Amino acid sequence: MRESGILMPVSSLPGPYGIGCFGAEAVKFVDFLAAAGQQIWQILPLSPTGYGDSPYQSCSAFAGNPYFIDLEALRDEGLLTLAQLEEADFGEDPCVVDYGALYNSRYELLREAYAAWRAGCVGLYGCGVYYPDDYYAFTLTNEDWLDDYALYMALKVDNEMKPWTEWPREYRLRDKAALERYAAEHQEEIGFWKFLQYKFSQQWSRLKAYANAKGIQILGDMPIYVSADSVDAWAGGSLFELDGEGRFARVAGCPPDYFSADGQLWGNPLYDWDYHRQTGFAWWIKRVRYAASIYDLVRIDHFRGFDTYWAIPAGSPTAKTGRWEKGPGMELFHALEAALGKLPIIAEDLGDLTDSVRQLLADSGFPGMKVLQFAFGGGDNEYLPCNHIKNCVVYPGTHDNTTLTDWWETVATKKEKRNAAAYLHLTAHLKPTAAQAEAVKPAQARLALIRAALSSPADRAIIPLYDWLGLGAEAHLNTPGRLGGNWAWRARKGFDTAVLAGQIRQECEVSCRTRENLLAE
Repeated sequence: MRESGILMPVSSLPGPYGIGCFGAEAVKFVDFLAAAGQQIWQILPLSPTGYGDSPYQSCSAFAGNPYFIDLEALRDEGLLTLAQLEEADFGEDPCVVDYGALYNSRYELLREAYAAWRAGCVGLYGCGVYYPDDYYAFTLTNEDWLDDYALYMALKVDNEMKPWTEWPREYRLRDKAALERYAAEHQEEIGFWKFLQYKFSQQWSRLKAYANAKGIQILGDMPIYVSADSVDAWAGGSLFELDGEGRFARVAGCPPDYFSADGQLWGNPLYDWDYHRQTGFAWWIKRVRYAASIYDLVRIDHFRGFDTYWAIPAGSPTAKTGRWEKGPGMELFHALEAALGKLPIIAEDLGDLTDSVRQLLADSGFPGMKVLQFAFGGGDNEYLPCNHIKNCVVYPGTHDNTTLTDWWETVATKKEKRNAAAYLHLTAHLKPTAAQAEAVKPAQARLALIRAALSSPADRAIIPLYDWLGLGAEAHLNTPGRLGGNWAWRARKGFDTAVLAGQIRQECEVSCRTRENLLAE
């Protein structure tokens, strides 16, 4: 069956507490998706945000973002009071995530909730602390990443949130005796970070189960790399390319491209693929198994890095100094499939594609991505809907692209507008002039591009919510290469109307992307 879905980050959901969460608005959004005839909710990484507030620069490849914990659920459990929630500062604009205000207020509230929860776990007459059985089950099931994560975060707090490379030597180099002493002396702080992951898991599992019961699959996002300032980098050591001093020798990025003339210097440590081969790709098996346990479908970001990846000497000011290196290729995916079975993976195969990248995608059998904002540069472009194959996912744009409205108004060149106007029959002329193409209204172009995505041969079509809403540059989630001002858009409360759901359902029915369709049998 042909499917359709909506891209909507959890952070972009409306609500009173500064950022979207797993609460009532998330449940309402699932209901909205079902009413709109959708089968997929695509989200961004659920991991804690890091450098530049990016979910792709997280302190952990496994942990969940504590900001997504529903505070009202904690209030209902008696762990917070209404007065505590009303006194907190979550920022002034309900349609913009203020990460600074969140950092200063959210953790204070979560610590108060933890204190109340822990007090409730104290045994009769104060003799010992007895945690719920599901807490013990959660910590035991996830101990292979949770223990290191909680210890790392406790150390990070103790070191004024500095990168682990700036910690005292015994902690930086993971001296076993020093870490054991620290853990013994800071059990309550370590417990706080485990409590947050417990609540995150509890609430996310409940929301995902609700979505699945409504016929909605969750399409999650797994970054290919980990952050340099992460527990994975701190504890992983031999997983990454290191120099003689134990520092990262080279870092990740991508060469100059559509988004940046200097390329993108991401700064993530690069994997030592020889070491991963020696371990049978054990860390990757663990990571993908975990992703598959919390999502129904997994989009792997920067898939081309498994074929060849851009390696930049550490300390380089831009990404221009990098060079291509060979990745693990199908050897990795054979190991994953042998351990985990058929993988529910979608490959983000955008960027500078070579024949070998295309061959890797074909060999893997994973669906790739087609982006309509890349389709109208001229010629027989592979992103034109007429060139799409069934085994792919089509988007008007991704989270790195601006909205369709803004693209038409400010980004698309005159050539792209003319080509789009001709291809989509936006004017009365099959070969419109530049002036005729410019006269096309953004709303007309937006709807035509959405319909082109839905009518594509692609098995799946994903439309960002802001494109259904017709929003402009204010809803642009991420401008690659720009530090600050990203990942901040939030939808206005009440966007999820029955009228909009009905419009979306009808558009998808015409393209046979719902269980019903408007075409006569």
